[in-house]
Amino acid sequence: MQGKVDDLLEKARLAMHERRYTEPAGDNALLYYRSAIAQDPHNGEALDGLSRVAGVLAGRVEDAISSGHLDEAALTLASFKSAAPNDLRSGPLEQRLSSAQMSKALTDGNFERAAALLRQAQQSGSSAPDQIARWRSDLARRQEEARVQRLAGLIADRIRDGKLTDAEDSAKIYLQQLESSAPSSASTQRAVHDLSAAYLKKARDAAIAGNSTEQERWLNEARGLGMKPADIGALQRELAGARQKAVQADAERALRLARAALREGRLTDPGEGSAASYLSQLQSSDPANAALPDLGRELAARLLERARAAVLAGKSADADLAQAKRWGADPKDVQAVQQLGAPVAKTTVDTASLASSLKRLRASPPDYPPSALTQRITGNVTLEFTVSTSGEPRDVHVVEATPPGIFDQAAINAVKHWRYAPLLVNGAAVEVPVRTRMRFELPN
Repeated sequence: MQGKVDDLLEKARLAMHERRYTEPAGDNALLYYRSAIAQDPHNGEALDGLSRVAGVLAGRVEDAISSGHLDEAALTLASFKSAAPNDLRSGPLEQRLSSAQMSKALTDGNFERAAALLRQAQQSGSSAPDQIARWRSDLARRQEEARVQRLAGLIADRIRDGKLTDAEDSAKIYLQQLESSAPSSASTQRAVHDLSAAYLKKARDAAIAGNSTEQERWLNEARGLGMKPADIGALQRELAGARQKAVQADAERALRLARAALREGRLTDPGEGSAASYLSQLQSSDPANAALPDLGRELAARLLERARAAVLAGKSADADLAQAKRWGADPKDVQAVQQLGAPVAKTTVDTASLASSLKRLRASPPDYPPSALTQRITGNVTLEFTVSTSGEPRDVHVVEATPPGIFDQAAINAVKHWRYAPLLVNGAAVEVPVRTRMRFELPN
């Protein structure tokens, strides 16, 4: 037996000299010293060798923990405990490793790992109760911080994407969750500020667009986040000023385009790019504009000229004359143009009496002009038009409007989208003149 022990000790000495303390697995000092002790439990050299190996391993555990190589530290600690199962250094090393592992798990946000380490420490009894309590508190705090950061990130993303209040996946919903869990945190206050700013931007955009309903909606959302009445009042005054500037800019643009259309002879056509359409826009948005009367009279004069030429050529001028009347032409001048043409012979069928027999297939309600809605203006418009043999309205014009110029274009646009079933007389489709009156009332 002694020969075998001596052989093991010789191998252990060589392994120690070559610093093969625990590796490779089948050829290291720890293995040889433990094997020698198994043969001779009281062998002094083997016992001393194990102590020296344990000292090396203890140092390696310390170094691995300090450098953050915690997996390596855990493996080395296992070897240390194998070399010196009763060594008093085991407890402190184990506690230090557990603390380092817990700190890393919390820092990395690996809460499942942290919870597992906490359970392991409780079960093994290797850590003091007060240390376990601190870890449990740290874990709960870090989990709450992560939840706050996640919600704050979701709020920022939804604000960026414009998803402010819609459905469950909105900045508003996530802010409610954040306020519920961390009402006083800096992240919550920052999210409230950012979402309030987004609401106010929406309110400002709505004000500039003249949409008072949307403006009030977004202001109410801002109130819900705690915006003070005085601040709301100041903002409303600011928005009113911004709206006035926008109206002024729109008016200047409409004036510029109307003058260009008059120069180029685009009096009523095309519908959306004519002098009449631009002046209608100006009349709706800024009815008191000082330039409107003069431009209206200029348009009326040009329309009378065109109507006179049409009548002399034997063509209908009803639409131009109606527009000329609308824009301030003298009724006597209109009548003079009308009298230029020879009387039109009556057809054998009085089509005017057939209007009540028309069947309307499609009717689009008029859009309420934003400026009238904001100022809570009501009114009515009387229109005349002709239903063609294909059932489409043409020559749509305003006969009378109260108040003038506010609802005219909205009424015309609506009628242009109407469709009728062609009216047959003696088996043939005929054109039918129609007179209708539209009422504009504020929604309840």
